[in-house]
Amino acid sequence: QVQLVESGGGLVQAGGSLRLSCAASGFIGSIDAMGWYRQAPGKQRELVARITNGDSTSYADSVKGRFTIFRDNAKNMVYLQMNSLKPEDTAVYYCNALIRNSWNRANDYWGQGTQVTVSS
Repeated sequence: QVQLVESGGGLVQAGGSLRLSCAASGFIGSIDAMGWYRQAPGKQRELVARITNGDSTSYADSVKGRFTIFRDNAKNMVYLQMNSLKPEDTAVYYCNALIRNSWNRANDYWGQGTQVTVSS
């Protein structure tokens, strides 16, 4: 079994910062891309940031220049540093990872989500 566990969400004032963390554990052979998605009330889940196993990154236009995604391969972790937060960043943030097992079979995994609330 593979689990993704997020932490670091919370309530912050506009202009503030938060760092989200996601730890992958379990039967892991290797991890390909990892990413962060978010879902606000009444909206579809959207990609926020993504990082490949070669450390190539991509971001949603709405967070470019404010958010940074990075990973620690030795610890099977991915992080999202969020600066200059805005009320419109309020959402449940989900960690996602494409993980291969020992037989090189890839599966998509999701964390349980962590709430980020930005007050104006």
